[in-house]
Amino acid sequence: MSHAVVRSRRRRLRVGVALCALLLAAGLSWGIGIALAGHSPEPGASGGTLRVQFGTTFDADNLNPFVGYSGTSYEIFHLNYDFLVGYDTDLSPRPELATSWETSPDGKVWTFHLRRGVKWQDGLPFTAADVVFTYTYIIRNNLTAFTSYTNNIEKVQALDDLTVKMTCSEPKANMLRLWIPILPEHIWSKVPGKRAGKDFVSKPPIIGTGPFQTVAVKKGSYIKLAKNPEYWDKGKPTINELVIAIYQNADTMTQDLKTGTLDYAMGIPAAQFTALAAEPSLATNAAHLRYFDELCMNCYDSPDSLGNPVLRDPKFRQAISWAVDKQKIVDFAYGGYATVGQSIITPDVPTYAWSPAPAETFGFDLEKAKRLLDEAGYKDTNGDGVRDYKGKPIVLRLWARSDDVASQNSGKLVSGWFTDIGLKISLQTLDSGAISDALYNQKGSTYAPDYDIYIWGWGEYVDPDYILNVFTTSQIDGWNDPVWSNPEYDKLYERQARTIDPAQRKPLVDRMQQIFYSQAPYIVTNYEQQLEAYNTDKWEGWTRVPEGSGPVAFVNDNIDTYLNLRPRAAAAEVSGSSSNNSLIYVVVALAVALAAIVAVLWLRRGRGRALEE
Repeated sequence: MSHAVVRSRRRRLRVGVALCALLLAAGLSWGIGIALAGHSPEPGASGGTLRVQFGTTFDADNLNPFVGYSGTSYEIFHLNYDFLVGYDTDLSPRPELATSWETSPDGKVWTFHLRRGVKWQDGLPFTAADVVFTYTYIIRNNLTAFTSYTNNIEKVQALDDLTVKMTCSEPKANMLRLWIPILPEHIWSKVPGKRAGKDFVSKPPIIGTGPFQTVAVKKGSYIKLAKNPEYWDKGKPTINELVIAIYQNADTMTQDLKTGTLDYAMGIPAAQFTALAAEPSLATNAAHLRYFDELCMNCYDSPDSLGNPVLRDPKFRQAISWAVDKQKIVDFAYGGYATVGQSIITPDVPTYAWSPAPAETFGFDLEKAKRLLDEAGYKDTNGDGVRDYKGKPIVLRLWARSDDVASQNSGKLVSGWFTDIGLKISLQTLDSGAISDALYNQKGSTYAPDYDIYIWGWGEYVDPDYILNVFTTSQIDGWNDPVWSNPEYDKLYERQARTIDPAQRKPLVDRMQQIFYSQAPYIVTNYEQQLEAYNTDKWEGWTRVPEGSGPVAFVNDNIDTYLNLRPRAAAAEVSGSSSNNSLIYVVVALAVALAAIVAVLWLRRGRGRALEE
């Protein structure tokens, strides 16, 4: 019996030793083969494609440039299309499709000289006719996404294939700051103008002249862009493929950044941002933005408005402005990564930033808010809440955005403060599309905005003209989301738009901001910072705009990061060496372990033989 057992054990021993030897030989052979094969693939490479993956929680709402409004959409517009004049890293004018320009002494006639040899991404040549078409198409069809830029442009002409002449009715202060993507006439001329600003859908592949082409989109998941091999700035970009991944959860996005799935992430939760600075492969950036967040109130003074009528009263809006603790919003909703906001032109807009004097600044004082409501005729007569002129309780819908945690946190705070001053608040979280639908609601063919207050924000440009134009009467049912109108503001807008000298223009712009602030169609809560992080082990060329303080991506004005990104030379070598070394270490460790097993089993084999004897 014992012999049989011993023989059986010996048989298993021989099989075990043979298997160990085979595994050892195979493992060493595999490891050495990999080591001799050279370096591992380039960072971000996949099947020969140099790919960079960016992450954000903000989806592109629409890739039609006349309809899309989200920051991600605007980022894609500038990657896919070019402007006439772009923005340098210091935000000064920089040639894109126009290489040079000049203006007449009276500032009314501008001549742009275009880049030679540029092609559309379908291979057809770009010419001055495309520029003429783009501007004329916007003006004739009143495409409000860009009409703030085309104000006072009366005529656009092609003098030849590479020269465009623009004639204005007045001098135009922002002529070199026109954020207008130039579109291919041979494609967009087939789109009726009435559809362009409403229901036309731009489907991939989207044809432009930019460094990348949008080639695939999955709503709520990703946008994929491919390098334009015929891009006029030869040698750029280096990366072949750019994927913008859309996340429903910022925590998941941050984790994917840490594990290397992502190369860049924007919108990192404040609670995780500081900890990311300890990650050796990542750089973090709390970037200054030309961006403000606000409580937008429905001020539309029309029987067609479906908003609560109390919001049409400036005295009511001024009163509730005293019930918002902006510093608390900065500290709680933004984790301190923001500053208290006041005006619609942020401190990061050169020359034109403005702040209210202390005597006219809305502070935080709940008792004062109650008193001002009472003085304006909105009284709480029996302790059950403030009532309107008709004696009805004031119930306001307050909406936060589902794709922005800070918006939701702000909503909770504001809801509490408004409740404290006697208002009844219905706080809801809606997606951006639902809020937009309510803003542009129609009753039949009549404009009827259907909201009370929502929390959102605006990004702005180097020149203040755009954000100032947003709140003109002509932009109602366009960009003017508080649906607010003021005759003095409108007149001042026209004056500043034709005042080229900044010293003469600034007092006009300041007065416009003062009017808007005092009338309070918005409560500007804060100027937030863009919390972003990016991989510096694998990639170099990350470019902050403006230099020293701005973000490296999702700037919209400047796309230099995408043009400059390239794999770190050392990264590929270190990655390959580290990978190979790690593999050799594993193989050696495996060999040692297997040798130990063999030794143990050999000893057991010896005892077995002695027992047999």
